[in-house]
Amino acid sequence: MASDDDKLSLAGSVSLGTGVMIGAGIFALVGQVSELAGTLMPLAFLAGAVIVGFSAYSYVKYSDANPSSGGIAMLLKAAYGPGIIAGTFSLFMYVSMVVAQSLLARTFGTYGLRPFGLEDSALLVPMLGVVVIVIAALVNLVGTQWVERSATVTAGLKILGIATLAIGGIIAAGPSSMFDFASNTSGSSDQGLLGFLAGTTLCILAYKGFTTITNQGGDIANPKKNVGRSIMISILLCAVLYLLLTVSVAGSLSVEEIVKARDYALAAAAEPLFGSWGVGLTIALAMVATFSGLLASIYSVSRLYDMLRDMGQAPGLPSRVHHQSLVITAGLAIVLAAFLDLSQIASMGAILYLAMDIAIHWGVIRHLRADINANIVVPAIAITLDAIVLGAFITIKARDDILTLGVSLGVAAAITISQAIVARHTSNAH
Repeated sequence: MASDDDKLSLAGSVSLGTGVMIGAGIFALVGQVSELAGTLMPLAFLAGAVIVGFSAYSYVKYSDANPSSGGIAMLLKAAYGPGIIAGTFSLFMYVSMVVAQSLLARTFGTYGLRPFGLEDSALLVPMLGVVVIVIAALVNLVGTQWVERSATVTAGLKILGIATLAIGGIIAAGPSSMFDFASNTSGSSDQGLLGFLAGTTLCILAYKGFTTITNQGGDIANPKKNVGRSIMISILLCAVLYLLLTVSVAGSLSVEEIVKARDYALAAAAEPLFGSWGVGLTIALAMVATFSGLLASIYSVSRLYDMLRDMGQAPGLPSRVHHQSLVITAGLAIVLAAFLDLSQIASMGAILYLAMDIAIHWGVIRHLRADINANIVVPAIAITLDAIVLGAFITIKARDDILTLGVSLGVAAAITISQAIVARHTSNAH
């Protein structure tokens, strides 16, 4: 646990959460969501915020009662005891967060190469993504205060820049675009309600950065008060920004145009509205957002891995290797960024995260509600909403992208089997 001087302030923890959310969410997912939800893409981002708002309740209640670094792993252990269930879903969370890092890295590479017309390069995009992961990992060696300071500065820049693009875009498209996007059916997705729900599943990835705050409970000043505040402020702030910006994009481009430029949709949307300077601003914002998001995520996820290793649920490296959790986390993110595209990365992250989220809420209902003074109605609603959107997403993936679904389920199965082996080994040792 950090000393008092090193602890994150309320502003610092909000910056940490929004830094991860804004980086992964808005720059990487607009095109992916449009492909599923069509003209209802802005409403899908709003629906994602509502679902995450219900989900946040369980995390806030537990963090209020038991603030600690690695909070999600501790929550699962408290709910299910040490063993296969807690270990499996803790690793689901860990892997989904590493997946988010690779999403950030690939998005950095895509936008960084946009000025050179190389944003679709199958070689250069992952190469640049790998380089930025390495740089972010090295920066994390500097320590907590540097990460907080950079997160605070870059979060302010991102919020100001995105708000400028969003408001400017709405003004350019006409104020009526705030209300007309949903009624514009030209180029609309033909996947209906199923597509909207599946798109909402991906939107949840744009908000799950709030768990970064939960994992830093022990490093936040006055955590019983500030963890919950940080989470709700971060979600509300991002929801407003996402809604404004997605409405602006929908007013600038048709669904077909957004999908065509799905990996760099915001830059494509800025061009007809603002010209070359708007494209340049969008690219600069994307690179700042994704790099700062990587800094914040690696900082948090490495500490989660430390917790899992201490609990005996994740392996370590030889003792001569320093900063083991950082090396392992960055290494896995590099592998994913090198070999999976943005759509595959986002899909895997969504499936693993929502499975873990359902396990969290069920654990609160079954085992923790009295200990943390939780109202079971809210986590029950969260489970229902998670199950609805995840079911829709898996249905569409089973129909259109069975390979990605198979890889995601294979990763989940491998994690579960590894935890069963660890549990058996531990039992035999005793």
